[in-house]
Amino acid sequence: MNIVMLVYPGMTPLDLLGPLQTWSQLPGTVIQIVWKNTDPVMTDTGMAVVPTHSFEGAFKTPDILFAPGGTKATLDLMQDEETIQFLKERGENAQWVTSVCTGALLLGAAGLLQGYKATTHWAATQFLAGLGAIPTEGRYVIDRNRATGGGVTAGIDFGLAMAAEFAGEDVAKTIQLAMEYSPQPPFKSGTPDEASPEIVQKALESFAT
Repeated sequence: MNIVMLVYPGMTPLDLLGPLQTWSQLPGTVIQIVWKNTDPVMTDTGMAVVPTHSFEGAFKTPDILFAPGGTKATLDLMQDEETIQFLKERGENAQWVTSVCTGALLLGAAGLLQGYKATTHWAATQFLAGLGAIPTEGRYVIDRNRATGGGVTAGIDFGLAMAAEFAGEDVAKTIQLAMEYSPQPPFKSGTPDEASPEIVQKALESFAT
């Protein structure tokens, strides 16, 4: 299975690393980390990731195309013709078109979510309809050959759900156990419904900086 995973300056690395760690354990999988060139790409955490392939060298007909999200960098990238054209061309020839967090906005800008149910980070759901998608609540949403994950940490849930689609539930469960993925967060503040209004406001303000 050939997988193309986009990276770009200012992206949120956990959007990428959740599904990457999961899918890297699938047998017979070749994963390409792709950007315009192979220079290190700085993420929004101050950590750089190094692409393995340029746009030109990426699989032309991948089994899976994946886009991660971010904040302002993602919104800016929606206006980048080269990146959007790359996503459009690969997405039209991919078996699966996928994203985590605001990566869904990039897919939408490339016209790849028209008429599909999709989810994204809770703070960006308002943008989906304008990109032709059908906003749908969920930690992850699968509609035909489109699969989108919610914000950041949802990438692990999304990755496991997709692993089950690709290789069966037992394989996905084995990967889950190997990663010791059994979340027990110290606080119940992971969604706007769970968090206090004050915390929701602080989170929204943090996205604007």
